[in-house]
Amino acid sequence: MKINYQKIVNSFYEWGLLRREAHKGWMYAGVDNPESVAEHTARAALIAYVLAELEGENPEHCAMLLLIHDLGEIRIGDHHKVAARYLDTNEGERRAFIEQVQNFPEQMREKWLSMFDEIEQRNTKTGVIAKDADWLEQAICGLEYINLGYPKAKGWVDNVLAALETDSAKKLLKEAIKTDPMEWWQGLKKMTYTKLS
Repeated sequence: MKINYQKIVNSFYEWGLLRREAHKGWMYAGVDNPESVAEHTARAALIAYVLAELEGENPEHCAMLLLIHDLGEIRIGDHHKVAARYLDTNEGERRAFIEQVQNFPEQMREKWLSMFDEIEQRNTKTGVIAKDADWLEQAICGLEYINLGYPKAKGWVDNVLAALETDSAKKLLKEAIKTDPMEWWQGLKKMTYTKLS
């Protein structure tokens, strides 16, 4: 089988556009400069790894599900839930993703498409965990935005709280709601000056 390395490299460049694709739904909460889809994906993949460990499933697989799940948004854009009222965003993302993976060898193409369907259909335990991680990241982001003065972001947190399936994700979100998003760094700051005598 002949591999087309140029097409693979083209995919690498395409993936970079996720850094410029804003999570647009946050604009409805008044957020002026929301995080990018790439930023969401990176933290969601880490959360998926942790959730999989807590739930006794394969953490690398769950993290990989998150790393690929939003690639279709490069071509169709990030669509918030208001747009989803009028557009079949799931079908559009899947069609875009099918075209995107055409650049890869057949075995990888089939594997990635299966993983894409696994998270979107939640037809396996790892798919459920991965989707919970996707949603949990959105709730964590919402809690950060609330802390920064965007109270309308609470709607995202409430929706995720109702949607989560795994016990670990539910426990983590309940704990996150009680935790100040700035607490993690308290006590880590070290003053670097030397007092003159």
